[in-house]
Amino acid sequence: MRNPPNESGERLIEKPDAYVPERTCVLTRSKGTRDSLIRLALGPDGDVGPDVRARAPGRGAWISVDRSALDTANAKGKLKAALARAFKTTELNIPADLGERVERALRQAALDRLGLEARGGTLINGAERIETAARAGKVHLLIHAADAREDGRRTLDQAWRMGGGEPRGMIFPEDRTILSMALGRENVVHVALTDPAAASRVSHALARWRAFTDPRTGLDGGEPASAPGSAAEYDEGIE
Repeated sequence: MRNPPNESGERLIEKPDAYVPERTCVLTRSKGTRDSLIRLALGPDGDVGPDVRARAPGRGAWISVDRSALDTANAKGKLKAALARAFKTTELNIPADLGERVERALRQAALDRLGLEARGGTLINGAERIETAARAGKVHLLIHAADAREDGRRTLDQAWRMGGGEPRGMIFPEDRTILSMALGRENVVHVALTDPAAASRVSHALARWRAFTDPRTGLDGGEPASAPGSAAEYDEGIE
């Protein structure tokens, strides 16, 4: 049935929602989008490594588990069995420290994302600038370095609430030294994203990193983040 015309005589065309392809975890058989799972890539020499940006050429397999589950599956040989099916080859070189490599890759992706936003002008730092922007309702994400002083966090959190933001900002998993290096700036203790799309991108990158490392803890140290499967949940499976 065609859509009826509107008051101006024009017909409105309703477009269906865009199809988002799903991927299947080789260990749990759970499904998710590319953004919610982690890709493992098979190199030409048989080496298996993380491809957290899902850009490497060739065959890939997807996992939804956290680091503890991945390390356990790797140590028991279940990961190799699952990947052998997914890649259709037994000639695989899976490093014993694959979990650590995935964690490092997720960490770097999050740091790179912050650096890109800083260069793109969607990120500000400095307590006074952030407080002003937060009170004006212009802050969409607030981040504190792990070693930020409690009184400084409390002041900016309150300003963010007054501007219609969340109850409190995120605690970055590392201290100001790492945060400063990521942004290419000096002594960065607090960061604010002033663009909603940028805030979403940074939140997602941080959530993936934190969920893989410690799914029990939310980004702000409170409610759990949306996390991959835990060590107790996985079972051998293929895509």
